[in-house]
Amino acid sequence: MKAAKPLLVALAVLAMLGALTYALTQKPQAPAVTFTTLDGKQISLEQMRGKVVLVNFWATSCPGCIKEMPGMIETYRDYKDRGFEIVAVAMSYDPPNFVTNFVQTRQLPFPVALDVDGAHARAFDDVQLTPTSFLIGKDGRILERKLGELDFARLKAQLDKELS
Repeated sequence: MKAAKPLLVALAVLAMLGALTYALTQKPQAPAVTFTTLDGKQISLEQMRGKVVLVNFWATSCPGCIKEMPGMIETYRDYKDRGFEIVAVAMSYDPPNFVTNFVQTRQLPFPVALDVDGAHARAFDDVQLTPTSFLIGKDGRILERKLGELDFARLKAQLDKELS
């Protein structure tokens, strides 16, 4: 009986380590949201399963957001035919006419949605600061959350891996 006790303790410790490892490596599921684009089209994350999706919360008054837009346009053009999608979500405090003007003058090629009441920002862990981006895998799980400007070399390396 004495010999069994250390074995049981060791097994319990291994089980706890396994559970901890599992909890830390599991990626959370992206929220089940449906965006309404500037042109009134409905896009749900569920519809985009099988693609890698970048959800980018931004504002026309955010210098970092404006700075990263050319990189987002380039990345979208380089990867859209390989199963990549971007949804740029304008924050609730951003005047819709400012967003529309920005999208038209910059000719953004990806869908842009308005978060009129802040529900999308709340669904994504209550986003408060811009830019904040979420990279979502083909299975609908959040691969990465990035607060601040995107590192496009890193993003492209992730896309090469996820879309291969």
